[in-house]
Amino acid sequence: MALEPVDIHFPQSQLDDLQRRLENIRWPARPDGYGWTRGTEHAALRDIVHYWKTDFSWRQQEKSLNQFAHYRSQIAGNDIHFIHETGKGPAPLPLILTHGWPDSFTRYQKVIPMLADPARYGGDPQDAFHVVVPSVPGFGLSRGQPTAGINNAAVARLWHSLMTDVLGYNTFGAGGGDIGSGVTRCLAMAYPEALMGIHLTDIGIIRPLLMAAPDGLTAEEAQYAAAVREWIQNEGAYMSLQATKPQTLFWALNDSPVGLASWILEKFMAWGDCQGRLVNGFSYDELLTNITLYWLTGTAGSAANIYYENMHGLPPVDTGNVPVGMAQFAADILPPAQTLGRKTPEYHPLG
Repeated sequence: MALEPVDIHFPQSQLDDLQRRLENIRWPARPDGYGWTRGTEHAALRDIVHYWKTDFSWRQQEKSLNQFAHYRSQIAGNDIHFIHETGKGPAPLPLILTHGWPDSFTRYQKVIPMLADPARYGGDPQDAFHVVVPSVPGFGLSRGQPTAGINNAAVARLWHSLMTDVLGYNTFGAGGGDIGSGVTRCLAMAYPEALMGIHLTDIGIIRPLLMAAPDGLTAEEAQYAAAVREWIQNEGAYMSLQATKPQTLFWALNDSPVGLASWILEKFMAWGDCQGRLVNGFSYDELLTNITLYWLTGTAGSAANIYYENMHGLPPVDTGNVPVGMAQFAADILPPAQTLGRKTPEYHPLG
């Protein structure tokens, strides 16, 4: 399979169009007193949109992103973008990292150099990786509507082909979070002979516990299941919409940059360790690089589609018989208790 080098550069006409839209926003009446409890907070959105309009430089972000080696390849009818940063060390380990929603390959922008060249950051060159960071079909530079049935398991098949057929790695490691966690687990289940090990930053919702009879659960399991149901009721509307009617979002998010920013920023605020303010967790440049990538590629709708495909066609998933590591973060949503995690093969507590 052929691969084509890619230089990220969007036409100035697209940037000019974005600027015109940001100059002509029809702001709604300001809702008072709710903060973030009912969705994206008014003042926070206006602040970041003002920065987007007056100070943010997409060209500067392009230059930063182009420090990595970007490629494109056609795999099973899907146009796949990926970063392939070769490691600097005596025997770098191939590693594929998968992002989630509502982020993109930019999730790994900070860690790619550290993984590929640990000696540069005071680490051991023996720990170097050949780092591969693809864009999930329908996200960012893997633009275009994915072929039918592209769920986590199908993405895992594409990634196996990318690593083995396109890049020539017979064995490799894998990691991911959110959707990327599911894709990584699917990789381990389908191709255990190819996976040296996997690393997850979450394991998602333990759905078998939600479907189990209440009298079959321990007190801890019942407490976890109740917390998940409460979270779905209070925070899961986005998931229900994207898993049932993703096309409804296509039109609005593809036509309004402020609407797109609102849809994405609310999740960064809710899921990041922001402690009440977006800027406590992320810089405006980080947030807007991700949002602008969605805007310029027109992929907000196609990215949402993976929720539909997962809801309607994803088989049960575990992790196969491969070594598993997990990083659990204190501010993450719905972390399972350690005793619960031990009952699921994908949970390995780290210090």
